[in-house]
Amino acid sequence: MATFTIGALAKEAQIGVETVRFYERQGLLEPPQRKGSGYRQYDEQTVQLLQFIRRAKQLGFTLKEIKSLIALQSDVAAPRSEIRRQSLQKIAEIDAKIADLQRMRSDLKSLIDQCHGDGSIQGCPILDALHGMDHDCHSG
Repeated sequence: MATFTIGALAKEAQIGVETVRFYERQGLLEPPQRKGSGYRQYDEQTVQLLQFIRRAKQLGFTLKEIKSLIALQSDVAAPRSEIRRQSLQKIAEIDAKIADLQRMRSDLKSLIDQCHGDGSIQGCPILDALHGMDHDCHSG
């Protein structure tokens, strides 16, 4: 069985050493026992777990949610429906974020459309909107 120092583990999992330590502090990884040399030795399962965490983060799961997924994965009696439920919930959260981003884009586009970009900064509808004032850039 291959073992890894923390540096080799981080490299193999394509993350930073401090990230490994952070995940240990957050309870996502169990810190390994120290060997006689004083160095921690990690196994291949830890590499796989770190890759799991990295992929879950790429899909938008929070560390708390990932911890839950890890716990479910460890419970052979856990139903697939729970993983599916959590995944559907994550999609709903992503959809809500997309809707918020689309609203922000639309609002900003509307402000940009109100300003031709000429003249002094005074009376700029974008800045006025940020200050909570209504103003038309074309009237200045």
